[in-house]
Amino acid sequence: MTEARVALITGALGGIGAAAVSAFRQAGFEVVGADRQPGAEVTADVATSEGARSAVGLAAERGHLKAVFLAHGISGRDLGDGPVTECTEEGWDAVLDANLRSAFLICRHAVPRLVEAGGGAIVALGSVLGLVGGDEDFDTHAYAASKAGIVGLTRAIAVRYAADGVRANVVAPGLIATGMSLRAQSDPRIRARLRKLQPLTGDLGRPEDVAGAALYLAQAEFVTGTVLAVDGGWTAQ
Repeated sequence: MTEARVALITGALGGIGAAAVSAFRQAGFEVVGADRQPGAEVTADVATSEGARSAVGLAAERGHLKAVFLAHGISGRDLGDGPVTECTEEGWDAVLDANLRSAFLICRHAVPRLVEAGGGAIVALGSVLGLVGGDEDFDTHAYAASKAGIVGLTRAIAVRYAADGVRANVVAPGLIATGMSLRAQSDPRIRARLRKLQPLTGDLGRPEDVAGAALYLAQAEFVTGTVLAVDGGWTAQ
């Protein structure tokens, strides 16, 4: 019997993560969803080595681990993130741990499994703020640094492990209608800017838009080291 084609999706209870779980399952993957909140198939804090190892190990037990979508992350504004002159050291550490250290730990454990399975894909969740500077409405500098770090880490993995059949790409959303963007959704000034920020629709994107892009990158056999912006035109300006 052919072993299942397994996808590990972190942040599985979030807006983008939940949409990805559905999209990957519809595409025929055996999906293992991990989240630090209770209710996920795997409850684990992937910002810890043990949590990352556990999530990857449980996914690999299901069959051939062929795809990992790092859909987890935090904004950190409530933890002290902000402009570099105001961001607290505690806020910086919390955001970098949750967004970037966690990605390193998952990849550290997942890449050998992907190699063992004959190759596969890592898709990391970036952000437009990891590509362009944010003004006073989007001035969380630890978050921006963590997402820029995601791009650097993913591209380095793409180059180093290409010969092993491992592909690594980033999907970089703009403002998406999820729980993380509630502040922006409820701010009349930011909503009034959407026609300029994301001119394609003048509105927030949907979690399904990002999930679809992640699924494409998970299956695109000749794509690696790229950053796919799902931002309604934000970074094209």
